[in-house]
Amino acid sequence: MFNRFFLGVFLFFCFQFNAQQYDLKRIEPRNWWTEMNYSQVQVMLYGSNISELDVVSKELTIISVTKTENPNYIFVTLETKSAVAKVYNIELQKKGKSKLTVPFELKSRRTDSTLREGFNTSDVIYLLMPDRFSNGDSTNDSHPSTIEKANRALPGGRHGGDIRGIINNLDYIKELGATAIWSTPLLEDNDSTYSYHTYGQSDLYKIDPRYGSESEYIELVEKAHVLGLKIIMDVVPNHWGASHWMIKDLPTYDWLHQFPGYGQTNYRMTTQNDPYTSGFDKKWCVDGWFVKSMPDLNQNNPLVLNYLVQSTLWWIENANLDGLRVDTYSYNDKDGIAEWTEIITKEYPNMNIVGEVWMHDQALQSYWQENSPIGAIQSYNSHLPSVMDFTLHDAVMQAFGEDKQGWDKGMIRFYENFANDFLYSNPSNLLVFSENHDTQRFNNLYPEFEDYKLMLSILSTIRGIPQIYYGSEIGMSGDKNLGDADIRKDFPGGWKSDSKNCFKSEERSAAQALYFEFSKKLLNWRKTSKAVHSGKTIQFIPVDNVYVYFRVLEDEAVMVIINNSLDSKSITLKNYNEVLKDFKIGYDIVNEKAFELDSENFVTEGKNAYIIELTHE
Repeated sequence: MFNRFFLGVFLFFCFQFNAQQYDLKRIEPRNWWTEMNYSQVQVMLYGSNISELDVVSKELTIISVTKTENPNYIFVTLETKSAVAKVYNIELQKKGKSKLTVPFELKSRRTDSTLREGFNTSDVIYLLMPDRFSNGDSTNDSHPSTIEKANRALPGGRHGGDIRGIINNLDYIKELGATAIWSTPLLEDNDSTYSYHTYGQSDLYKIDPRYGSESEYIELVEKAHVLGLKIIMDVVPNHWGASHWMIKDLPTYDWLHQFPGYGQTNYRMTTQNDPYTSGFDKKWCVDGWFVKSMPDLNQNNPLVLNYLVQSTLWWIENANLDGLRVDTYSYNDKDGIAEWTEIITKEYPNMNIVGEVWMHDQALQSYWQENSPIGAIQSYNSHLPSVMDFTLHDAVMQAFGEDKQGWDKGMIRFYENFANDFLYSNPSNLLVFSENHDTQRFNNLYPEFEDYKLMLSILSTIRGIPQIYYGSEIGMSGDKNLGDADIRKDFPGGWKSDSKNCFKSEERSAAQALYFEFSKKLLNWRKTSKAVHSGKTIQFIPVDNVYVYFRVLEDEAVMVIINNSLDSKSITLKNYNEVLKDFKIGYDIVNEKAFELDSENFVTEGKNAYIIELTHE
C-alpha cells in the first residue's frame, strides 16, 4: 500500500506537469475578418513548449506552420478567403491526441470597409498627447499591471490624461474647426519611467490601461465619427519598448537587430539613399536602436513583418480608423517598410498614411513619398502616400523672426520651399505644420499674437494638410530647451483641480480668447474653401517681406497676403493681374472687409495677414 501511495502521488504530479507545460498564454491576432484582401492571416500562438505540438484544423485551411528556435512559439498561417464568419477551433495535438483547443473567430467585415476615406486636404488635424490633454477618469491614473504610477507633480511623469478625457472634449475640437484627431500612441507602454510618451510599446494588441480600454477607444472613434471627426492612429513599426512582453522571450534571435544586444543608431537617414554610403554607416543607421530603451525591429524577418502588418490591419478594422501616422518612418529597413505600407494601402486604397521623415531637404523628403521621382532614380517606391513637411517647418521656425527680407531670409523661405514642390509626386498630400510634440513650441519662439496670426494664416491656405498642436490655439507655450515635458504641458482645465477650464469660453483669459477665436474663425472658414482644398497655387516672389500667393480652382480663388515686416507696405495690385483680372471684388475674411479690386495699390499693415476671397461681382 505504501508503494502504491507514492506511485499515485508520482503519477498525479506527472499528470499535472504535462497539463501545465502546454498552457496557451497568448494568441495574436485573436480574430480576423471575412472578405479581407489580406486573407492569409498568420496567427501567433505562445505558451510553454507548445512547439512540441502539431496544429490541426478541421474547417480552416492551414497554409503553413512555422516553428522557431524558441519552443514557446508557433506561427500558423490560415487561409480565410472563402470562410464564413463564426468561431473556429484550432487543435494542438501530440501523437494525435488533443492537448489544447484554440478558438479563433472570423468576424463579418463592415460594408465597404476597404473603401473608407481617410484624411485629406479638406481636413485640419488636431495633434494631442492623451496623458496631457484631459483626465476624464481619475480611477485609471495608475494601474496594477503597469509599473509607472501617476505623479502629476513630476513634469516627465504620468499625469493621468486618458481616452475618456478626449471623448469629453470632442465638442471643443469640433468647435475649433479641426476635422481629424491624431493622438500620440495609446497602446501599452510599460516602461518604468517616461511611459506617458508611449512610443516604447509593450503590447501591440492592448490599449494602455492608464488610458482606458479597447472598448473606450472604439467608443472614441464612434463618437468622433458622429461629430464628423476622423481618428488617426500613431503606429511604431521601427521599434518596441524594452519592456515589450516578447522582448523578454524572443521568438528568434534575429527578431531584433543585435550587435549583439544594444547598438545605437547614428541617426543619419541620408545613408538610406546616399549613392556613396558605406555599408557600415547604413547598417548603424537602419539597424541601430533609436535609444537604448527602444530595441530595433528587424523587418527583414518575415515573421516580424507579418506581425507588424497584421497588428496594424487589426486596429484599422477593429476600431474603424480613418488613417495612420507612422513614427520614425525613414529609420526602418526601407524595403521592409515599403512592403508594410504597400499591403496596408492595397487593403485600404483611399485611407491616408503619413510618415515621419525628419529631413531638411525636399529631395530627401520626396524620396519617401510614393511614386517619388527621386526614389525612382534608385528604383525605390515606399508606397507611402504622405510625408511630414519638415522643410516647411524649418521655414516657419526661422522666417517670422526675420522682420527684414534678405536674399535667403524672411518670407522668401516660404517661396523657395514651395518652388521645390516639383520634386514631389504629390505635394498636395504633404502634412504641413509649425510644431508638434517633438519640436519647439511656436508660441515660445514667437510669443506675439501677430506672429501666430501670420503662421496660422499660411498653414491654413497653402497646399497640403494642416496639423496644429494642442493648446497653441489658446496661446500655450513651452520651451524645448527645458526638456520635452515643457512642450507637453497639461491643457488647462483638463483636470478637475485646475484653477480654470480653458475648454470653456467663459473661463479663458482675454489673451487666450484672442488666440482661440481667431483660430476658430480661420479653421471653420477653411472647411468651406474648395480653392484651398484642391486649387492650384500661384505664388509671387516676396517683396519687402510681403508674400503674395493665390489658390485658384476654376472660377473660385483666394488671395493671401502676408506682411511679415514691422511696417505698413503698399503692394501694386496690377502686378497680380494674371489672376486678379478675372475678379472684381475681394472679401478679407481675417479683417472682415470687402473692397473693389480696381484700385492701384493695396496697403498692408505690419505683421498682418489678409486672406481674400475673390468674386466676379
